[in-house]
Amino acid sequence: MGNIFSISLSLDTIITRCWDCAAGQVSYICNLEDNLHALQAEVEELKAIRSDLLRRVKIAEDDQQLKPLDQVEGWLQRAETLINDAGQLILESRQQINKLCIGGCCSTHPRSSIKFGKQIAKKLQEAKDQKEKEKDFSDVASKPPLPSSTERPSEPTVGLEFYLNKVWSCLKEKQVGIIGIFGLGGVGKTTLLNQINNKFHDTTHDYLVIWAVASQDRPIEKVQDEIAKRVGLSNEGWKSKSRDEKAGDIRSILHKKKFAFLLDDIWEWFDLTGAGVPLPTQDNGSKVIFTTRRLDVCCQMQPNMANNIKVECLPPGEALKLFEEKVGSETLQMHPDIRKLAEAVVEQCAGLPLALITIGRAMASKKTPPEWEYAIKVLRQSAASVLPGVGKEMYPKLKFSYDSLTSERVKSCFLYCSLYPEDHPIQIDELIHCWIREGFMDKHTDLSTARNQGHFIIGSLIEACLLEKVRFSRVRMHDVVRDMALWIVGEFEKEKFLVKSGVQLKELPEAEKWEEITRMSLMDNKIENLTEILECPNLQTLFLGRNDLKVIMDVFFNSMPMLRVLDLSDNMNLEELPVGIAKLVSLEHLNLSFTKITKLPVELKALEKLKYLNLEWTRDLEMIPQQLISSFSKLQVLKMMRCGYGCSLLLEELEHLKYLNVLTLTFRSASELEKASRFNKFFSCAIEHVSLLDFIDSRSLNILALANLQNLYSIKCTSCMDLKEVKIASNIVEGARYFHSLRYVGLTYCKQMRDVSWVIFAPHLEKLLIRDCNSLEEIISKEKLDEVTESKANKNLFSRLEELDLCRLPKMKTICYRALPFPQLKKISIVKCPMLKKLPLNSNSAKGQRFIIEGEKEWWKDVEWEDESTQTAFLPSFKPQ
Repeated sequence: MGNIFSISLSLDTIITRCWDCAAGQVSYICNLEDNLHALQAEVEELKAIRSDLLRRVKIAEDDQQLKPLDQVEGWLQRAETLINDAGQLILESRQQINKLCIGGCCSTHPRSSIKFGKQIAKKLQEAKDQKEKEKDFSDVASKPPLPSSTERPSEPTVGLEFYLNKVWSCLKEKQVGIIGIFGLGGVGKTTLLNQINNKFHDTTHDYLVIWAVASQDRPIEKVQDEIAKRVGLSNEGWKSKSRDEKAGDIRSILHKKKFAFLLDDIWEWFDLTGAGVPLPTQDNGSKVIFTTRRLDVCCQMQPNMANNIKVECLPPGEALKLFEEKVGSETLQMHPDIRKLAEAVVEQCAGLPLALITIGRAMASKKTPPEWEYAIKVLRQSAASVLPGVGKEMYPKLKFSYDSLTSERVKSCFLYCSLYPEDHPIQIDELIHCWIREGFMDKHTDLSTARNQGHFIIGSLIEACLLEKVRFSRVRMHDVVRDMALWIVGEFEKEKFLVKSGVQLKELPEAEKWEEITRMSLMDNKIENLTEILECPNLQTLFLGRNDLKVIMDVFFNSMPMLRVLDLSDNMNLEELPVGIAKLVSLEHLNLSFTKITKLPVELKALEKLKYLNLEWTRDLEMIPQQLISSFSKLQVLKMMRCGYGCSLLLEELEHLKYLNVLTLTFRSASELEKASRFNKFFSCAIEHVSLLDFIDSRSLNILALANLQNLYSIKCTSCMDLKEVKIASNIVEGARYFHSLRYVGLTYCKQMRDVSWVIFAPHLEKLLIRDCNSLEEIISKEKLDEVTESKANKNLFSRLEELDLCRLPKMKTICYRALPFPQLKKISIVKCPMLKKLPLNSNSAKGQRFIIEGEKEWWKDVEWEDESTQTAFLPSFKPQ
């Protein structure tokens, strides 16, 4: 019987085991009350232990930036669960205790009491075990692993993709360690850095990404604290450490890691090593990316300009897109005219994202065309602060750039630039002379040093992105920066400006307190007559240029005793100066250029303090009283290029002006030039600009007659119809500094000239313009170049050339017979030069950077390159004529 099995047990064994089982069950009833009291005590102790442990964890997290151990977090969770469960059992215990009888050893409901007793006993043991495990926690937390990056809050952006891709491309290059991002305040540098940070966050990489913001006050200490938080060094002891100790702690962590350090908003050279940040090398693979408003800071941090990226203002299309996003589609659709009006508002923002965003938000609630038309009028009057909330939000952010300027002198020079009209290219030389006459430069210094100081200040303002260099020898002030400057003058400065330039005035504006005005600009209007007396006892600068002035009454200047700078230039209807100008006894600077005045009144002799007189392009000027110019005994600057009055008639008078330092002149024949070269002032003065005009009696010219003028900046040769040849003399002295200062050469309507080979002696030439020269075949003649030994010519031909402009040259075949580097080239314009088939640019031209190409697209498509590799090295931007 395969399925039969047997068990053999004795009766005693069965009885014993049954008794043990019964006794064990009964014990749960008998011990219930004792176990219950014990459980309550254990739970109280467990609560106290849990509270102490939570306190230790909080201290570790808040003060030491540590992360709780997983074991500790698990213990706390289990303890909380155990305390809650035990609490529930204790609540139910009263009902179970009431069921006990016979001294607590029996129960009226034995099965229920036994079950409850088991639960109490089990929970009691769990509580004891939980207490024992806590004794293992000598440490409750540890340093957390550093996340590779942390995402930063950001909004959708417009127009930054190009710069993001450019920075990201630089980051991939091993030899690039430090990248600078610079640009005007409010242009989007911080937003771009945010995007770079978040791209790290969204991509796989092996960098430890650190973000920090510098401050103008104690920037290193602030950055050290931000790094410490990021890498887990920040604790109570950190605050008491010295800067060097902090640097050592940071260095000890970062030198083991490959990091990307994103440093926002630095205002001066930042000492990375002093802060504890190891310098990036190809070996450690680390990167530093910083933002600043100052180009000079970029160069100090990282001298390779290829790795310094300027963020420009938005082009019109992208500016409109950003503005519309901030205004909102609902407002734009409220009326069919609003979208067109929005374009006019965007134009006033000049592509600056901060202005587009701030003004866009301000206009979001404006639902009717009249509201928009009012805003446009306000913005055009350079008074954006009148729009509710705009000035208070926008200008203080931009003002940091102004506050960081190095001196009150530089700040005064910056604010002075706001006198010029919106979008107005400002001639650097003219601006500096105004600064000098206003007394902004160092006192007791000579004119040359003062001008150099002015150029230094111009450079500082460009580096601070408060001015922009535009065309040749000109700067401009961004519209929003100009508005900010006028806001500063109105809010913070004691001196008062009245600026109504470019607002279509037909008569003098109204002002509440003329006597408080120190500088006034009414440039670029339509004012025809000045007939009122202005009571301006404190006025020092008056700009009246680019108007339609016809009449200035003699009494107009009667109440301006402090006036130092008077600009009447570009008034093409002004034929006569008022005799009352003699009342300006403090006048030092008088600009009459581009006017139609026919004579200078003899009363000008009263201007005894006059130091600057500009008569350039006064082509109708026929009469200057004898001894008038020589009566200006303090005259330092006399500009007469393209003046109708022959300069040769004044040469003897000029000999008596002992302070005369700067001259610009026009010569109408080779003989006139030769005559002038006999006078001492021809070489003792700094002749900066020379115009050769209408050389109808000259077929050749020895250009070396001008070569020894060490300050000659430009030569313009115009309408010299018979001039065929500019000679290069054979007796050139080797090593002589010919044309050392020459930066500009312009030739127009020189119908017989065949080449311009003499420019080989101009080592610093920056712009070459040749137009309407019908016989010109080449710029550099190989034949003439061979006549000059290599040691005497400029070895680095065109090494400084930035702009080449060739127009209507029907016979020109070559620029130069061989390919040359044009390392500084920024713009080429070639229009109607059908015989020119090759460009002499080699692959080093423009250093591989983008430059502007203007001309006919068809010509550029067919042109050959002397060095074919050059064609693909450039990224031309065509502007067809």
